[in-house]
Amino acid sequence: MDSAVVDVDELVEFWTLLEVDRELLIGKRGATALGFALLLKHYSRHGRFPRGRSELHDAVIDFVARQVGVDASEVGAYEWSGSTIEYHRAQVRAHLGFRVATVVDQEEGTTWLAVNVAHAERRPERVREELLAHFRAQQIEPPTPGRVLRMVRSALRVAEQNWSLRISGRLDPPTVVRLLNLLTPNDCAVEGVEDGFEESGTVLGSIKSAPGNVSLDSMMIEISKLKAVRAVGLPVGLFADVAPKVLDGWRARAAVEAPSHLRRHAQPLTLTVLAALVNQREREITDTLVELLIATVHRIGARAERRVTNELINAFKRVTGKENILFLIAEAALAKPDGAVREVVFPAVSGGEQTLQELVHEFKTQGPVYRRTVQTTLRASYTGHYRRGLIALLEVLEFRSSNTAHRPVIDALTLIKRHAKTANLTFYPLGEAVPAHRGTAGDWSDLVYRADTRGRSRVARMVYEVVTLQALREQLRCKEIWVVGADSWRNPDEDLPQDFEQRRNENYRELRKPLDPTVFIDDLRQEMSDALSALDAAVPSLDWLSITDRPSGAITLTKYEAAPEPRNLRRVKDEVQRRWGTIALVDMLKETVLRTGCLNEVSGIAGSGTLNIEVLAERLMLAIYAYGTNTGIRAVAAGGGHGHTEDEIRYVRRRYLTRDTAQAVAIAIANATFVARRTSLWGEGSTAVASDSTHFRSYDQNIFTEWHSRYGGRGILIYWHVERGSMVVHSQTLRASASEVHAMIEGAIRHGTTMKVEGNYVDTHGQSEIGFAITRLLGFDLLPRIKQINKIRLYRPVTGQPDAYPQLTPALTRPIRWDLIEQNYDQMIKYATAIRQGTASTEAILRRFTRSASHPTYQAMLEVGRAQRTIFVARFLRSRELQREITEGLNIVEAFNGANSVIYYGKGGEIASNRQDEQEMTALCLRILQAALVYINTLMLQDVLDEDAWTSMLTDEDRRGLTPLFWQHVLPYGEVKLDMTTRLSIRTINPTGSP
Repeated sequence: MDSAVVDVDELVEFWTLLEVDRELLIGKRGATALGFALLLKHYSRHGRFPRGRSELHDAVIDFVARQVGVDASEVGAYEWSGSTIEYHRAQVRAHLGFRVATVVDQEEGTTWLAVNVAHAERRPERVREELLAHFRAQQIEPPTPGRVLRMVRSALRVAEQNWSLRISGRLDPPTVVRLLNLLTPNDCAVEGVEDGFEESGTVLGSIKSAPGNVSLDSMMIEISKLKAVRAVGLPVGLFADVAPKVLDGWRARAAVEAPSHLRRHAQPLTLTVLAALVNQREREITDTLVELLIATVHRIGARAERRVTNELINAFKRVTGKENILFLIAEAALAKPDGAVREVVFPAVSGGEQTLQELVHEFKTQGPVYRRTVQTTLRASYTGHYRRGLIALLEVLEFRSSNTAHRPVIDALTLIKRHAKTANLTFYPLGEAVPAHRGTAGDWSDLVYRADTRGRSRVARMVYEVVTLQALREQLRCKEIWVVGADSWRNPDEDLPQDFEQRRNENYRELRKPLDPTVFIDDLRQEMSDALSALDAAVPSLDWLSITDRPSGAITLTKYEAAPEPRNLRRVKDEVQRRWGTIALVDMLKETVLRTGCLNEVSGIAGSGTLNIEVLAERLMLAIYAYGTNTGIRAVAAGGGHGHTEDEIRYVRRRYLTRDTAQAVAIAIANATFVARRTSLWGEGSTAVASDSTHFRSYDQNIFTEWHSRYGGRGILIYWHVERGSMVVHSQTLRASASEVHAMIEGAIRHGTTMKVEGNYVDTHGQSEIGFAITRLLGFDLLPRIKQINKIRLYRPVTGQPDAYPQLTPALTRPIRWDLIEQNYDQMIKYATAIRQGTASTEAILRRFTRSASHPTYQAMLEVGRAQRTIFVARFLRSRELQREITEGLNIVEAFNGANSVIYYGKGGEIASNRQDEQEMTALCLRILQAALVYINTLMLQDVLDEDAWTSMLTDEDRRGLTPLFWQHVLPYGEVKLDMTTRLSIRTINPTGSP
């Protein structure tokens, strides 16, 4: 059966015998009664009979056995084949009004599936679920699993043919010719390598290639790609009625197939997948160009500042005691007002004239002269190098804004493009309307507005371009300005659910929020008051907390004492190694696959595929191992006696091991681990996860790799969500400059496992006021470790009560602006709904809420976040248990990061790919290997601790520190010997009954 845990509610709802059910049990006893009852309730629950004992959860058997009055072990005596069970099945069908599916039923089901499901869902496992639900609704017993699979494949094939004819029929002959020309060799195309096969210099290869690093060359290449994509001339709305998942499937198919493979398909299908690729790549390339614009404008400014600083640093010497120098100069000057400076002032200062020269130099390098030098250098860098690419980029991108306040920047871009190619133009022509915007004011105004030779105030063109691009960058980052045809950088209104108004009540109900904003505000305000009152009353008795008025911060929190060290865990781990020896990591992966069946639902993205399931599983495991250890497919293929070649493994990787597939495998292992855990040993299932990032060095010839100041090198971040039992439930790749807040939220609500996340431990980088607000609206607790807690200010819940919390007064600040929350409550719920439903990525949605944003909903979000953070800090300061809980949770994810260096050892731990999709696959496969390690260790620990001698040895400290995340018995190196005939001898039996 499903690996999900069977809880009490499900047992009561679906497995309770009714009076009418008991009438059928008359005359049946022992194993016969139990077997019949299980058949009956399973059929009622799933619309089909169980295929055997292995599909019945132990908890289900125990629950039904108690009702029948039979010992659960009797189920072993029930015959799962023969005349008795056939008679029982007939009785169950007659009782429930079901009938066996006929040939006509199967044909009608296939047709229904193609029209109603397969046209919008391409994943076979999902289509199969819909088919079984359809049969159940019609009270028809589905045919055999093999026949169901053939029906699913037939429906998918028919739906694909229908779609291909429909999409290709919308293309005019010239567009058809241009699409097919993408597959022909082109001497001007950039040759690329796609997972091991050459694109042979086709335009398609250029379009599919990944972006390079942040540079002028990368910008020009991406612009040429965008022009090539647009030159195809796809009609507007070509895929308007196509489900996003179907479109993504076609795009993935075109991305992994070589041009020669695409040419072999029927022309309608070839045109459809090519058009899907072109359509999606136009949006992706547009996003890339926006990111290049933002990064390049930032780089120009950063390099200018660094260059000026390096030039001045050698001459720079910080002068100390400025106030004393001023006093001495003033005293000497007043004493001899008529004396010469060299005779009176210079001797009064220690160091004389040299000290005063250094003082003047320091002021110049830190004051307006320094800023002016930086501005001049920035202008020169832009004019001499970057301008060509940025102007070309402005020509191919269309910027818009829904806020009239930002219209001057849009108009300024139009002006820049109009005069971009005019030579020898220092100032814009007289009479030209030059829009003033935020960037033209402040420090830059003296350079933007200059006098010409006749003394007239004019606008310097190059400086105006620089400040406009800087203003554009700031407004793009918070999506006040957006780009037509982009995906991530599109109109922010498109990120929100379009049917929010129609489904308002349902949306509020799913978030468990009241429709009335005053109810939400009253609850939040009351919770604030209670938390502050509790802290205020407890402060005198808390010897670890002091709140006083001091310059360094009002709050002083002492560290708690370390918990006693576990004494016997080392012996338990040694026993694991003694019993099973040193285990190759690939054997742990193999055993996990065989026990969990996590590869059973893998299907190819380019059709159904014809590979034998056993062969496919072996090659998938080798590909996962190659990516997860960073040894690479070539090394894995060459270094083992498994009989699979490099090309064969690459083919399976390209066609079957997709991002969605790898995620599904990791989720299946996590769910199987949750089921296999014994409550007596590990406790009740956890509802909290800890999340943190790990820095991985990576090649820098791509836009995703960035310099990270904290880690001192170029690379990417992989952000992990790990639950209390050391099982990773989510992973994602991030840029080094990315905020970890959106990654925390994304993983907590979209981890995909059976675990219910109610709390998330994060380090300081994973929390913010916006993070507290969003998690409050989404319904789970943000539990951060705040490093500078002495600087935290507690907000007041109400106005007009300055003495309400006398013990907290030094740390208190202004009251929360509840009126702002009330005015924007509905809009906040709309954004929270968008995040929950995934109408856009969490990162794209949270871009609206940055410090440079003036969005009113952002201000309201801040107020909610301040209130929620106040509640958390008040709880945190008062509770030593909460402080320890957060630290323990973060220690788990830190230990998880420690295992990365052991598993991911190839190539010195550096990600050796410049493709973002390859980097994502690396992270996912590493996650699979980590999950497999924890799963097998969990089973082995349970095997050891099943014995009374070992269980009685454990102390409370040992149980607290017990973890399945250890690896001294693991061998990740050496030849990859994948032998499917050998197994690990573990006595633990899964709840499904499989070994």
